[in-house]
Amino acid sequence: MKFVVIDFETTGNSAEDQIIQVGAAVVEDDTISRMYSSFVKPDIPIPAFIERLTGIHDDMVKDAPELEEVMNELLPLLDGSVLVAHHAAFDAGFLQRALEQCGYAPFGGPVLDTMDLLRMLYPGLGSLQLSMVAAAFGIEHERAHQADSDAEVTARIFLQILDKLESLPLLTIQRLCHLFDRPEVTQAADLAWFLGELRTRKEQQIQMEEKESDYFRQFVLRVSEWTEERPARDEEDEAFDLEPEFAKFYEQFKEEAVKRFPQFEPREAQDQMIHEVYQCLSEDKHLLIEAGTGTGKSLGYLIPALHYSILHEQKVTVSTHTINLQEQLRQRDIPLLNELFPVPFRAAVLKGRSHYLCLRKFEHKINHRDFDAIKDDLVAASQMVIWLGETDHGDEEELQFGNKGAEFWSDVSSDADSCLNRACPWFRRCFYHRAKHQANIADVVITNHSLLFTDTQADSRLLPAYSRLIVDEAHHFEETAAKHLGSQANYFGLLNTLGWLYKDGQNGRLPALARMLRSEAASAPTEAYPEQWAEETEALFPIVAESKEHWDQLCESMYKAFIESNRQAATDTGQVVRLRADQLPDDWETLQLNGELLQERLALLLKKAEKLAQTIREAWDDTEIQAQLTDISGTLKDLQRLKDTIKKFMKLNDSSTVYWLEAQAAYRYKSLQLVAVPIDVSEQLRSLFFQAKDSIILTSATLSVKQSFEYIIDQLGLADDYASGRLQTTVLPSPFDYRSKVLVCIPRDFPKLKGGGQGEEAFLRQLASTIVETAVATRGRMLVLFTSYRMLKQAHELLKEPLEWNGIELLGQGVETHNRSKLTRWFKESEACVLLGTSSFWEGVDIPGDALTCLAMVRLPFQPPNHPLVEAKCERLKLQKKNPFMHYSVPQAVIRFKQGFGRLIRTAQDQGIVILFDTRVLDTFYGKHFLYSLPGPKIEHMKTDMLVPRVQQWLDREEQVPANLVDEKGEQG
Repeated sequence: MKFVVIDFETTGNSAEDQIIQVGAAVVEDDTISRMYSSFVKPDIPIPAFIERLTGIHDDMVKDAPELEEVMNELLPLLDGSVLVAHHAAFDAGFLQRALEQCGYAPFGGPVLDTMDLLRMLYPGLGSLQLSMVAAAFGIEHERAHQADSDAEVTARIFLQILDKLESLPLLTIQRLCHLFDRPEVTQAADLAWFLGELRTRKEQQIQMEEKESDYFRQFVLRVSEWTEERPARDEEDEAFDLEPEFAKFYEQFKEEAVKRFPQFEPREAQDQMIHEVYQCLSEDKHLLIEAGTGTGKSLGYLIPALHYSILHEQKVTVSTHTINLQEQLRQRDIPLLNELFPVPFRAAVLKGRSHYLCLRKFEHKINHRDFDAIKDDLVAASQMVIWLGETDHGDEEELQFGNKGAEFWSDVSSDADSCLNRACPWFRRCFYHRAKHQANIADVVITNHSLLFTDTQADSRLLPAYSRLIVDEAHHFEETAAKHLGSQANYFGLLNTLGWLYKDGQNGRLPALARMLRSEAASAPTEAYPEQWAEETEALFPIVAESKEHWDQLCESMYKAFIESNRQAATDTGQVVRLRADQLPDDWETLQLNGELLQERLALLLKKAEKLAQTIREAWDDTEIQAQLTDISGTLKDLQRLKDTIKKFMKLNDSSTVYWLEAQAAYRYKSLQLVAVPIDVSEQLRSLFFQAKDSIILTSATLSVKQSFEYIIDQLGLADDYASGRLQTTVLPSPFDYRSKVLVCIPRDFPKLKGGGQGEEAFLRQLASTIVETAVATRGRMLVLFTSYRMLKQAHELLKEPLEWNGIELLGQGVETHNRSKLTRWFKESEACVLLGTSSFWEGVDIPGDALTCLAMVRLPFQPPNHPLVEAKCERLKLQKKNPFMHYSVPQAVIRFKQGFGRLIRTAQDQGIVILFDTRVLDTFYGKHFLYSLPGPKIEHMKTDMLVPRVQQWLDREEQVPANLVDEKGEQG
């Protein structure tokens, strides 16, 4: 089979644009047999942005051949070939228009898109951008966005794709062909043909026998039965002696580390953390320990946790806020410790159930091709069929989905309510039960805050029993508690749950059950009544439809009553309105009546559906029908929970809870969300964790405010433990020399923002001007943190042109994309770039090295005072005769501020400049709390017109009389 890989550079993306360069690579017999490239003379000038992107300018194409001459040379290559391109719709579209323009017949052969094949064959590939794929495959790509280079790189990638396809088992190829056997999906016809050709060839070959455990129910799996997995050490095995005295053990551990890794250097702060964590685990004490960037915090708690767990045969649980940190511990820290630890151990990662694939649901979906007849769904299904042969964990984090992938996953993810447990044919290979089994036999279990709190609400049935807990990213612990101990329901949450039961006559679990009952009627037992049950099932359809109508009416009425006419509802992130029992609108009784009608319909639906399901379940022991009933019962349980949440919300009768509505103006009531959150969770945290567990270690880079833990102690309900001495606190010294590595600049005469947006125009003008001047001095490499998305967009408009004039790229969160990972990657790849970020960019972003030289913070990160939860917390503090601003708002902002500051220095080699545009750090009595909390950088304030010269001087490290200094404690000198 002959393939021609093509790539075009053009004057733009529209049909009116023209080709300026052609690149082609002929692939035959598993090699690139020929390359072709040519510039093309266009009839229109090359736009400036295309010149910047490709490096191709008008002078390079003015003497190039005309399009017809180039097409005449390209046509013989295309004859009898399969056309291949990266993002084929673009290149094939330009090819067909060029052929038509030159009077040739259109290309009629098959067209393959490497993007589809990459998504299917490499399910975990993080980016499909050509340069990123090339880097992942170890292929050099020196001249990105030039057609000859792009075509050659795409061809080399395609050769690796062909190798991967050849390596797939025949059964997997047959599965893919079954999926793509959908003639109505014309977009996928060529890919279906290509897979069919591959299947035919493989079926004619002698297949090597695979291990029996690789095949189960006509699927290729990497994993065998999880019941075969054993603990790391047998109870009677005395060969593994662990040094019981921890100090001696740790010295031996460090000696082994130096032998294995000569570059290993003990860190004083990490050593201190390791010993303090072990002491508290051993003495049944709690510990708050702030460990800044570079401490080696993960090993700082994993080493003592593993030693304690193995020595005492007591499981230690580690909890993180983010899935990313869980994966980092699994992929980086645990393998390292496996090499260094003197005895074998097991550390297991356990996530929430929805993170794991349900093999039963997946099998049903694939066998029945139960998804929309569109290419995106076929690619997502194929991707997962291939992934099954590669995954050890069945964890969605390993998958990078396309447009419809997340929706596809929601249909096949594991959940408790629809689980058949031991009755499931997949039970012994189930990924969720595998993860639970691994956690049960592990020494250390790595989970996340979300599952930790879900476990408390499930009577501790999800996590293995533990009495010692380590909480990383602990500054999020209280916030996660409030979210999970509260409740919420949104418009589409209930609508989709009802839709899973019944969408229309053909779609939904209830119509599927009715069809199944009728189709299996011939094999029904004598005590079964398939036709009657099918009719009873269909009688539920109108009740579902009526429930949808009542929910629609209730959401629309609530939106109109509370949000639509309320100007104060508009916030930076949407519309938010607090509901108070003593300040309800006149038509609240009507709203309650709508709520009662909804409750009545839902109650009727649940009663009839549950009774019918139970009747069929007891009378008809058919595997397929039982599985369908289990899925329906799971959906009914979801519906019951949502029903209870809405009922509780409509009562507004709990004074310890704050209630509010959220919406987006563009989507009106269809974006409505009902939120109920406890105002203070400290007592619940105390009873669920700090009194119930023997030892809890809480760590983060940001726990203290002005070297004090008072705020976090108050938030977590630890005051009694601190007073009794059961709670220890430590701020570890930073291993980085911030004094010589970081310069903090504060332009003291910078325009001030006042309440009501006064002075905003002057502030923004000065901000944009200063950012441009600074970015020129730092050659981009600048991250600007905002607290307001609206202000970020305004700044983006002011910055775009002047930065472009200076050859500096501009990226804005929510402007180019909302995706933080993409923005971070683009920023790192750019030679000169300014990135504007808000919300999620204040923490969890790693940009080490020269990619980031300057960090600017536009405003101190205070939470909006009118947010319902902030407002309710402040009201409670006032009732306690406390100053809410100093006891809540300032400490919370300081912790966020420290997180933002931490974006700059990620390694010992990093250095750079921090600019604070908010002069409140100098002008207000509370400003010193922010400066005191920094880890000792050099702090200077100066007039705004001296800022950029000082930045330039610091970058050049030229000696100069310093500006007015602020010492390490924030005092002006």
